[in-house]
Order: sequence, then C-alpha cells, then structure tokens
Amino acid sequence: MDLEAFLLATLTAHVGFAIFVTAHAHLTERERGNWPYITLAFGLAGVAGYFFYDREY
Repeated sequence: MDLEAFLLATLTAHVGFAIFVTAHAHLTERERGNWPYITLAFGLAGVAGYFFYDREY
C-alpha cells in the first residue's frame, strides 16, 4: 500500500469513528465532551476512551 492510500484510509476511518462517537452520544443522551475531537486525532484509542473512561465527580 502506498503512503497516499494509507493516509486516505486512516483519515476516512478517523472521521467515521468521530461520527460514530457523536451519533452514539446523541442517541443515548450521553455527554460527548471532547471525545469526537480526540477520536479524530487518535482513532480507536479515542473510541475506547469514550466508552471506557468513566469520570466521576
């Protein structure tokens, strides 16, 4: 796979993950916070953080 194809696939995946996080937060009425932006930057790590990071005050 050449570099351009890899970068396009990565960008497409990160955007898709961010859309998924945003849609899930909207449908479940969960606070989305900065997770869509984190997901854009870090991909699956952002998705995992959104689902598994439970901040308690």
